[in-house]
Amino acid sequence: HLPVVADPAHGTGKWNLVGPIAKAAVAAGADALMIEVHTDPEHAMSDGAQSLTPKRFTQLMNELGALATAVGREM
Repeated sequence: HLPVVADPAHGTGKWNLVGPIAKAAVAAGADALMIEVHTDPEHAMSDGAQSLTPKRFTQLMNELGALATAVGREM
């Protein structure tokens, strides 16, 4: 058994799609997520378009925690 790591940031290239893809990955049983966070995505040297702000990341983690519980997983 190898762990499954999902990368919703690079898979979509858009910050607003990171959440839905991350949720789908958790629901499908992913073991880990790779999510980019930046305090100022618009001025990031790379990957700014797919980076979440710390506030959005915190919100997403709360949502993912609830989803993980609902599907019998732990965060």
